[in-house]
Amino acid sequence: MSELTQIESNKLDPNQVHIQPSRNKKNKLRNLWSERYLFLLLLPGLVYFIVYRYLPMAGNIIAFQDFSPFQGFLKSDWVGLKHFSTIFEDKEVVRVLWNTLYLSFLQILFAFPVSIILALMLNELRSNTLKRVVQSIVYLPHFLSWVIIVGISTVLLKYNGILNGFLGSVFNMEPIAFLQDPNWFMPLIVLQVIWKESGWGTIIFLAALSGINPSLYEAAAVDGATRLKQIWHITLPALRATIVILLILRLGSVLDVGFEQIYLMLTPFTMEVGNVLDTFVYFKGIQDSDFSFATAVGLFKSVIGFILIVGANRLSKRFGGDGIY
Repeated sequence: MSELTQIESNKLDPNQVHIQPSRNKKNKLRNLWSERYLFLLLLPGLVYFIVYRYLPMAGNIIAFQDFSPFQGFLKSDWVGLKHFSTIFEDKEVVRVLWNTLYLSFLQILFAFPVSIILALMLNELRSNTLKRVVQSIVYLPHFLSWVIIVGISTVLLKYNGILNGFLGSVFNMEPIAFLQDPNWFMPLIVLQVIWKESGWGTIIFLAALSGINPSLYEAAAVDGATRLKQIWHITLPALRATIVILLILRLGSVLDVGFEQIYLMLTPFTMEVGNVLDTFVYFKGIQDSDFSFATAVGLFKSVIGFILIVGANRLSKRFGGDGIY
């Protein structure tokens, strides 16, 4: 009887079933209100993404229409997947897509590892003063706009510029048309990306390096490991998760190689190899007023980027790595 009485006493009052969720809800609202000033700090970022990222997505509807600015979204003729089929039939789109993929591959192959190497080199500096000075120097180009970067490149590389003057006076070489030669376009773009963004990219890797336990290096030194072996067996494995996550995010933007830089570097001589999806959408949508086709190309680019992120994330987890979600 006593056990039965204890079981009966442990049963919840039916009224408590309704009271408990309401109490939890009040506690959550009270906690949110106590942290209201922290949430206010999120407000500018949320407004930015809502206004400039999410609301414009409604405009993707014109990819399925023969859009006319005079008729508007509601009265323009609906054509379904017509513009998407044109993407795969237009030879110019195929060439532009190849230029984009090739340039993105070069950036991943050459520009992405530079930030890792630079972070490893900075991590090996023993003088904090020297490290801060070097960090400031390599971070500085990130805060310059592409207009300034391209302007500096033009002054250095134009036909009668500084570099050709140096090569002519020292090595007696003929001037090289760096900015007009299609063979130089891709290498110059990659070099500009390395110069501008590599220093900024080291911030994440240096943050990851700061979390490594110093006792690991001490134990490796006692065992007779050289600095290169310590980097190979301790530092790089500690950076693996960070490298994988950043690489997955980079694959998501594989079709986004930067509009401003490419547009400013394009010339009539390099249009064949330099026109990428971003500039192609601009030329089609703004200059040729083909809004629907340009939107279809942009939407196609976004879908491919999303598929690559999901695929790379699943592949990383299947092989035992860390993903972004």
